[in-house]
Amino acid sequence: MTETATAPDTLVGGGDQPNLYIGGKWVAPHSTKRLEVVSPATGQKVGSAPDGDATDVDTAVKAAKAAFDSGVWRSKSPAERAAVLRKAAELLNERQADVTALISAEMGASAADVATLQMLPGTGVLNSYADASDAYQWEEKRTGLFGETIVVREPVGVVGAITAWNVPLFLVCNKLGPALAAGCSIVLKPAPETPLDANLIAEIFTDAGVPEGVVSVVTGGLEAGQALVEHPDVDKITFTGSTAAGKIIASRCGELLKRYSLEMGGKSAAIVLEDVDLPSSVHMLVFSGLLNNGQACVAQTRVLVPRSRHDEIVEAMVETAKTFTPGVPSDPEAKLGPIITEKQRDKVEGYIKKGKDEGATAVLDGGRPEGLDSGHFVAPTIFTGVTNDMTIAREEIFGPVISVIPYDTVEEAIAIANDSDYGLAGSVWTSDIDKGVEIAKQVRTGTYGINWYAIDPASPFGGYKTSGIGRENGREGLESYLEHKAILMPMGYSSQG
Repeated sequence: MTETATAPDTLVGGGDQPNLYIGGKWVAPHSTKRLEVVSPATGQKVGSAPDGDATDVDTAVKAAKAAFDSGVWRSKSPAERAAVLRKAAELLNERQADVTALISAEMGASAADVATLQMLPGTGVLNSYADASDAYQWEEKRTGLFGETIVVREPVGVVGAITAWNVPLFLVCNKLGPALAAGCSIVLKPAPETPLDANLIAEIFTDAGVPEGVVSVVTGGLEAGQALVEHPDVDKITFTGSTAAGKIIASRCGELLKRYSLEMGGKSAAIVLEDVDLPSSVHMLVFSGLLNNGQACVAQTRVLVPRSRHDEIVEAMVETAKTFTPGVPSDPEAKLGPIITEKQRDKVEGYIKKGKDEGATAVLDGGRPEGLDSGHFVAPTIFTGVTNDMTIAREEIFGPVISVIPYDTVEEAIAIANDSDYGLAGSVWTSDIDKGVEIAKQVRTGTYGINWYAIDPASPFGGYKTSGIGRENGREGLESYLEHKAILMPMGYSSQG
């Protein structure tokens, strides 16, 4: 692998990226294959990146291990590492226009969506991990059966991070943030659909003060991901993506006794109570199901409504959803972007057909919007007459499709919400906040919202059941990148005297 002297000229706004960003330097890849990046909004090519292979992964992991073993990063104080994270957040904000242009080119998101769904939470988690690091008790003394023990927390080692395509900036920050705060080195493999932005973000972290060798990006597909999971010098895998892929990764990590954390799918339920203030709630309720064009693992795509107010709520939801018009990123009137690929759009449309075939009624049947034939667009669809055993109520669609399910009692609504293989997110909509908290404690999900939904960067995020293993964000997210070591002091020793 040959080192190059300069970065590519096309990092911002797309373009062909000929090299890999390994350990803070641009190097020529071993692989000769390429990932072609096509805008899902226009159908036009916006760039390409190396389709890294196992040799490229090995080069990146060796750089990460050498940096970790040298102590160039892990030996810095937690306060010094936290300062770099804050600086990276600051630089991301300064370069927001560049980052947004690149992400919009890759995934078709508008500048407003990038700002709200990626930049704000991305910089938010970096600052929150810095805060968690500052507040964390990295070393403590305990007195037990044999006297005094010093308990220290140390970085797990080399981290392999595999991310999804739906909110790439946020996901990259939520991998780099805790790994770097803990003192780890990290090799990132972004999704093949959105491989370009990770390089720009990694460069920003280097500019913020991350030393050579600590951060690498290997763009690629299945081979690169498998090589990262299998590599003997990778101490932990962190994965965000589909449940099917997560199960494979968990199985292999179990065989290798490799640490791992998984953030996977969801089929979240929004429970609307009879006392809901509908005029003030309906827009956020619909937005919670359609955010990022439904391409969000936390989307509230099952809306459970009291039968007594069913028609009123559905009518309000339909009228609101009609205002969520799809369009290209440059269209100031557009509220939704495209589906990421033609294959994924076909999958979404297949689910819509399946819903109709199984007896649900599409009271809003979005279909493909006119005038956007060059992109992969689907307008919002809302189903009624849905029962919780239907395919559209069981499986994650990852598109702008909401299923409305009626209930008669709150207990029935809670049972329906819990009758899912997933347990990532959820919400309750009510004028009685205490009642909302009571319901939240009964629904088996990792996060929950009352009268809205968001991921708080200072609080743990993760799933029950097949939605994942482990937690991100806050102190809990930091701890998942740490080992705990007990140092037993001599019998009779006391640090107090």
